Amino acid sequence: MPRVKRGTVRRAKRKKLLTRAKGYYQTKSKLYRSAKEAVDTAGKYAFVGRKNKKRDFRRLWVVRINAAARENGITYSQLIRGLKTAGIGLDRKMLADMAVRETAAFARVAEQAKAALPAPANA
Repeated sequence: MPRVKRGTVRRAKRKKLLTRAKGYYQTKSKLYRSAKEAVDTAGKYAFVGRKNKKRDFRRLWVVRINAAARENGITYSQLIRGLKTAGIGLDRKMLADMAVRETAAFARVAEQAKAALPAPANA
C-alpha cells in the first residue's frame, strides 16, 4: 500500500475547522480536538434550533390570532374552522400579522369566518 502524505490537505481541513471555532471559550478555539467537538456540538444545536424556531413562531402566531379572535367574539378553533369552510386561504403568519397591524381587516375576516360556521344544533 502506498504511503500517503497529506500535508496541505490536512492543514486546510484543520484550518477550516479552527476558523469555524473562532471566538469559542479557551482551548475550544485553539486545539483541534476540543475545537472539533465544540463545532460538532454547535452544529447539532444549530440544527435543532432551526426546527424549534418554526415551532416557536407558530405558537406565537396562534396566541396572537386567538387574542384578536376573542376580541371579535369567536375562539381560535372556530375561526380556523370558519376560514376553511369559507374557503379563505390565509395562513397563520398572515392572520397574526393582520391581527397586530390591521385590526379592521382582521375583524372583517373574523366576521366572514363566523358567517361560514354551521349553526349550532340545539337539543
